[in-house]
Amino acid sequence: MSHLRPEIRQRAEEIVSLYPHPRSAMLPLLHLAQEQDGYLTPEAMEEVAGLTGTTAAEVRGTASFYDLFHLEPVGRYVVGVCTNIACLLAGGIELLEHAERVLGIPVGATTPDGLFTLEENECLADCDHPPCVQVNSRFVRTTSADQFDALVSELRDGGRTDEIPPFGTLVRVRRTVGLVAPREQVAEERARVSIERQQRAEAKP
Repeated sequence: MSHLRPEIRQRAEEIVSLYPHPRSAMLPLLHLAQEQDGYLTPEAMEEVAGLTGTTAAEVRGTASFYDLFHLEPVGRYVVGVCTNIACLLAGGIELLEHAERVLGIPVGATTPDGLFTLEENECLADCDHPPCVQVNSRFVRTTSADQFDALVSELRDGGRTDEIPPFGTLVRVRRTVGLVAPREQVAEERARVSIERQQRAEAKP
């Protein structure tokens, strides 16, 4: 029985079909699983392993390497405050400490209501607006304590839903074009390319 919902499972199978080797689809499949559950459950990782022809241990090892994936439940909003050099000089540490006080949790924890998880981030690549803050991988341009307080209040009241979806959703726009050839044709062309590659390798002196 599939852990992934039917529509997520269908998207997962479509993603796998885009790659010459199923294991190459592991990262986008992990993002899909996290979109469904908010984090990577053991059941989801088992299913990703089945879809990619790998083991659950390989999937977990891959997921644990990347900061964007969470192996434990997190809040609806994952708030990241950058403390790298540009943000550090602009008050990143002070803003992070303020965030801890406002949310009532230390870095790495989740509020009791399950709404917020607080993270300290390395460079978030928005150095012209330091200190940089992201919520669910979206830039919010919240550079002062007052702006941070207003953001938290707005999110608690259910605001910014158009701008900031629940954690795990990387993109809400689905592709309507892309690989449109029949799967059988794709499989045949991949097999032909593989044979040609092998023939070229054998022809080398």
